[in-house]
Amino acid sequence: MNLKNYEMAATNDVEMSFSEHVEEFRQRLFFSLAMFILISLGCFYFLNDVVEIVKTPAVGVKFFQFAPGEYFFTSIKLVFYFGLILSSPIFIYQVILFLIPGMTYQEQKILIPVLMVSYVLFGLGLLFSYKILIPSALKFFLQYGANVVDPLWSFEQYFEFFSFLAFACGVGFQIPIVQLILCLTNIIKPSTLIKSWRYVILGSTIIAAILTPTVDPLTQLFLSLAFLGLYFAGYLLSVLIKSNLMQS
Repeated sequence: MNLKNYEMAATNDVEMSFSEHVEEFRQRLFFSLAMFILISLGCFYFLNDVVEIVKTPAVGVKFFQFAPGEYFFTSIKLVFYFGLILSSPIFIYQVILFLIPGMTYQEQKILIPVLMVSYVLFGLGLLFSYKILIPSALKFFLQYGANVVDPLWSFEQYFEFFSFLAFACGVGFQIPIVQLILCLTNIIKPSTLIKSWRYVILGSTIIAAILTPTVDPLTQLFLSLAFLGLYFAGYLLSVLIKSNLMQS
């Protein structure tokens, strides 16, 4: 059976054997990996444009490679990360198609939107870090000691700094998803989330201060408010879904 046959079987509620499930999983995994490789090759073809995207926040910095092959291996990592991010919607879609036949209608109503929202939130976290967090952090590092040293950076170390902040911000934007999972599994109650608002404000302020190594209070405030907004959005989402499940 090819993937189209599996989708038709799932639509018609046809039961499949264990070996057929394994074969379906293998085909969906192979398709996802093939798309990842194709997208990564596309990123490698437009490598110069991808590198320019990464370099854009570092205004006024000249990059060097301090070891043989440093830029080559860094570009491979860069292509890998971009390919992974761009192909992840395909992977998520294949996961949804694989899981749907074994799920109830109520479970489908929860899982599919959660996976989609999780990807959107991760993308918003990357965008927030690219537009606000990373430029403000770089501005601080460039201004600190500007009259003493010239900004000649290793591209590999810059990319590690760039990817760390971007990934940390993307993961931080998953706060509503984590809250929802904790509430749906009855580990915590939605009422507990709202009762802890004082600690949340303190924690978001501390995390924002750690992620923004700058004396600019405006950037820290933006990041802290973003985390707070996500936290309270997660609380409202948990209350709505829990009440909907109880009614049905």
